[in-house]
Amino acid sequence: MLNTVRSHFYAYISKIRWLQRWGLKRNVTNENVMEHSWEVATIAHALGLIRNRCFAGSLDVNAVVVAALYHDCGEVITGDMPSPIKYHSPEITRAYKAVEKQAEHELLSLLPAALQQDFRGVLLHDEIPADHMLIIKAADTLCAYIKCRSEVMAGNAEFFQAEQDVKARLDRIDLPEVRYFLETFVPSYGLTLDELLK
Repeated sequence: MLNTVRSHFYAYISKIRWLQRWGLKRNVTNENVMEHSWEVATIAHALGLIRNRCFAGSLDVNAVVVAALYHDCGEVITGDMPSPIKYHSPEITRAYKAVEKQAEHELLSLLPAALQQDFRGVLLHDEIPADHMLIIKAADTLCAYIKCRSEVMAGNAEFFQAEQDVKARLDRIDLPEVRYFLETFVPSYGLTLDELLK
């Protein structure tokens, strides 16, 4: 029988459900980091499949999805830093990136030694393949755009400038799978349940 050592890893990362995103803005609909991670993973899954099926890609889509599920777990240590602050100056960005990297390593150290090697390519952003990170970041940006758009459509002007800024970031992402997702799936997010069911 395998001798096990108790690990707090999953109990600890489950606390991301209490971390609210968009904390400096009034929200019509609150969003926590756990919900966001699921949405990023599902959209990353779609982007990976779109690349493979429509644009002759060869991504390991399952590996992308797993990394996307864990992509913000470090925030259980760092908290969710709003993008305008995170990227306010090069000094703040460098400092925050160093804190993020330390948080990733601290989470990894909570796992049993037998599992740590497997989790390096999931928790440590520097060890996730670059093409996987591109998809995850694109999915993350799509999620931000969908969120901002839904808030504006609900009459929340607090998100108007954020929607413009995130859309500009999306337009700079040179991935055909992102264009495909924007054109094929994003318009439906503005429909009511009754409209979706018709």
